[in-house]
Amino acid sequence: MSVSVRVPTILRTYTKDEAEVSAEGETVQAVLSDLEAKYPGIKARIVDDAGKIRRFVNVYVGDEDVRFAQGLDTPTASGTQVSIIPAVAGGC
Repeated sequence: MSVSVRVPTILRTYTKDEAEVSAEGETVQAVLSDLEAKYPGIKARIVDDAGKIRRFVNVYVGDEDVRFAQGLDTPTASGTQVSIIPAVAGGC
């Protein structure tokens, strides 16, 4: 299953400055593993040592935050867009 992955600016050093790349996989976990095979080091910036999505990283499949779906087991249908979005904090 080929999906489109939107890569945030901070991770584009791994994707040769590509803002969007393609990856294969039927779940978010499989997509991240495929990304790691193509762009070594990227997965460690998204997933921690315990295998969970890092606290300040959000991953969406379409418009759905995977934390509120099935986590890394969230299905990724062919043609789906996966977005990796770093959390932003700030304010007064």
